[in-house]
Amino acid sequence: MESTAKGYNLITSVNNFNLSYDDLGEGIVPIIFLHGFPFSKQMWLSQLDFLKSSHRVIACDIRGFGNSKDEKSILSIDLFGDDLIQFMNKLNIDKAIICGLSMGGYIALNVCQRFSDRFEGLILCDTQCIADTPEGKEKRLKLIEEINLNGTENFTESFLKNVFHKDSLTQKSEIVEELRNVISSNSIQIISMGLRALAERSETCSSLNHVNIPTLIICGREDQVTPIAQSEFMNQNIKGSILRIIDHAGHVSNLEQAQEFNQHLFDFLK
Repeated sequence: MESTAKGYNLITSVNNFNLSYDDLGEGIVPIIFLHGFPFSKQMWLSQLDFLKSSHRVIACDIRGFGNSKDEKSILSIDLFGDDLIQFMNKLNIDKAIICGLSMGGYIALNVCQRFSDRFEGLILCDTQCIADTPEGKEKRLKLIEEINLNGTENFTESFLKNVFHKDSLTQKSEIVEELRNVISSNSIQIISMGLRALAERSETCSSLNHVNIPTLIICGREDQVTPIAQSEFMNQNIKGSILRIIDHAGHVSNLEQAQEFNQHLFDFLK
């Protein structure tokens, strides 16, 4: 039986790789946080710090990202979902509340579709249920070619401009710099494999009406990557779900407006 170690940057072996995670606080049903692409569990530090006195909170580095190193596997949303379930099994977590941002939201929707009995609550942040359009897929594949040719520097700068609200880029330079460092720590291989996993993901919109657990949907008002319309669609199709829009935030609303984001989490978890 896995010991219940607590702290930051813990490591456990699941599904043929070493998964790095933070595990803080106490509670019967933990909240598991899944980061976006191409970030790491570091993006959830504010949420963990805010909730650890009242809940058990766990943040995972998804396979290949952060400290969960894996340069060999073919990455996919299904594989990330399988990793999560095996991780929960390893830590003897029968049920959890799952919170995912962007790619983390794709994984959350994926596992709620395939393993619905393992989750008691769902929090979807700056994400969507649609698959890539053919044009979107083609754009990602061209991006992979460009990264393999020229490295990740241009990709990183362009990506940061897309994910942050324009005011955040000028007024929250410390947060922008932290995220730049996280993105830059990824290898060309992982960025490329991650983009391919996103391009090849399946839609989960058709199963939204089967979601029967309490669901909170959060979106930055200026999110250009997964626009508000996508959150509104999920809100309309997940019965009883709550939608919260955060002003002065783009695609990383938990970093840009952490205080408001944390309050929405806390109110929902109550």
